[in-house]
Amino acid sequence: MASSSNNNPLSLRSILEKDKLYGTNFLDWFRNLRIVLKHERKLYVLDAPIPEDPPANATKVVKDAHNKHINDSTDVACIMLATMVPELQKDMKLMEAYDMAIMLKEMFQQQARQERFETVKNLHSCKMTEGASVSPHVLKMKGYVDQLDRLGFPISQELATDLILNSLPESYSQFVMNYNMNNMEKSISSCI
Repeated sequence: MASSSNNNPLSLRSILEKDKLYGTNFLDWFRNLRIVLKHERKLYVLDAPIPEDPPANATKVVKDAHNKHINDSTDVACIMLATMVPELQKDMKLMEAYDMAIMLKEMFQQQARQERFETVKNLHSCKMTEGASVSPHVLKMKGYVDQLDRLGFPISQELATDLILNSLPESYSQFVMNYNMNNMEKSISSCI
């Protein structure tokens, strides 16, 4: 017997219901929405608009796939609307999920730009103090790298490693030199 996502004990929708979208929390809300939709196998709805209706002579498989996309888009749009404040709902109640996501991204793009700026600033100013533990420092910097990725500005593992190595105090100069000469294939966290 099939059960809906709402009855599924593993349903993640509660993370969206806890904190409705009100504007300044867009990035966190959108990240949580993507997690929920990935779990429900409906994330694709945010990545592309509903395709045009298939031709009348299309196969049943093609027609079924198109209908599934329409139904999934409706489900996702309802989830999105149900987890935002009424002021935002009013403007978006007739939109498909994909269009809603595009509009929300445009509305809150400035917030994302500011968050990206602050994250880059924090990443570049991060310097480990002499005598401090390496693990928390590397995890902090990795958090900034992950945050940039979440904001849509990923940096390569190689550049992230260079930034982390550059943030270490002078007492790690021998380690940095050895790492650069011998361990280029390893991640920085596996070497420290």
